[in-house]
Amino acid sequence: MVPPEYYLLLSAAVFCIGLFGILTRRNALLILMSVELMMNAANINLVAFSYVWGNVTGQTFGLFVMALAAAEVAIGIGIVLVLYRNFDGVDVTEATTMRW
Repeated sequence: MVPPEYYLLLSAAVFCIGLFGILTRRNALLILMSVELMMNAANINLVAFSYVWGNVTGQTFGLFVMALAAAEVAIGIGIVLVLYRNFDGVDVTEATTMRW
């Protein structure tokens, strides 16, 4: 049996990598991948605590987070395509010119 602290350490590491990616990247695709890393870190936490407490509530919430992540990817890819079409690149700093 793996202690739950290992799952929490893994989740914290994945979350920190995702947060670092969001704060330092300008490419919209890399930002979307970083958000997915952060959501997967939350899923690791939910499933780990579900395993420790012996119920399936955390796993159920994990499925909802996966559905939310799929919807976020669909919307995000649409935004990335609009960025690429309008600015010939996916640099998020150029999107400030889309203001009125």
